[in-house]
Amino acid sequence: MSDLKRTALHGLHLELGAKMVPFAGWEMPVQYPAGVLKEHLHTRAAAGLFDVSHMGQVILRGTGAAEALERLVPVDVAGLAEGRQRYAMFTNDDGGIIDDLMIANKGDHLLLVVNAARVDVDLAHLRAGLPGVDVEPITGRALIALQGPKAEEALVALNPAAREMRFMDVAEMDLAGATCWVSRSGYTGEDGYEISVPNTMGPRLARALLDNAEVQPVGLGARDSLRLEAGLCLYGADIDETTSPVEAGLAWAIQKVRRAGGAREGGFPGAKRILNELDNGAARKRVGLLPEGRAPMRAHTPLFATEDGAESAGEITSGAFGPSIGRPMSMGYVPVDLSGEGTTVWGEVRGKRMPATIAPLPFHKQSYKR
Repeated sequence: MSDLKRTALHGLHLELGAKMVPFAGWEMPVQYPAGVLKEHLHTRAAAGLFDVSHMGQVILRGTGAAEALERLVPVDVAGLAEGRQRYAMFTNDDGGIIDDLMIANKGDHLLLVVNAARVDVDLAHLRAGLPGVDVEPITGRALIALQGPKAEEALVALNPAAREMRFMDVAEMDLAGATCWVSRSGYTGEDGYEISVPNTMGPRLARALLDNAEVQPVGLGARDSLRLEAGLCLYGADIDETTSPVEAGLAWAIQKVRRAGGAREGGFPGAKRILNELDNGAARKRVGLLPEGRAPMRAHTPLFATEDGAESAGEITSGAFGPSIGRPMSMGYVPVDLSGEGTTVWGEVRGKRMPATIAPLPFHKQSYKR
């Protein structure tokens, strides 16, 4: 633990009784005394406060930066309006996903938020692929997520302008005396905000939010069960460099302008495979699975087409108990011919095969403010 990086909120986590664990090179809170189950349900009912400062924040500056970035991602960056944010993914030459990320148009620059474990990979990829664009990693800011149906009221108490934002809006605003970069987005399926704040002001802002009785601290444990209920991918588990956006069910993020026949068709790594899969489908598909019984089927559980046959039906990539749905849930990849809703596949858990039913995603309805 002594070799791990610490966020600006580390002292506050200890004060709040957090259990700290290593995560992507950082010492992070996995849960607080309330426990994962209560933290999860509180986020669904009120508002949870998450420290996500381990995520990478990167600014791109330079004439034509948006058009240049389209050489690395299959989404419409040039058409992204100022004050708006878009989900994207870096792809490789084989059509796999190097990382998934958020891109915000801040007017005179783009702000990217990337996964903690991929920061160094992403920075090298950006610098190699975007000559002439200034790639600036941001190291002096914390990142806080405020998520849940009471998130809006909690943030409005600090700045009424937060109420005017809609899903995927970005804005700059004063919060508890700090100039913050705010997006109305998150990773739980709930309405909420992600707030970039100077490190020196991070604890003050977190305390101001926690002074609201509706806001409680939430750790990485509940963050994972919340995102899984919402059907959201975790990089390194549900998506990686072998997974295409189409297989992963992320085709919705690829706008018409970048597809076959679009004004800026292709031009990104792996375009041949990805455009072909968009038109003709992929051989496998990410699906939701509901195992029978109370025991979750976790990552790397092998799937089979029948209870006793040898025919592979893919693998689980994420699995946990879903507190909001009251049962275990999983995501994984299966062949397209086994991906229909209601199909039964069999997961091999400790040498015994257990049935699981293909189910629609998300498991819990998303509630973004559009």
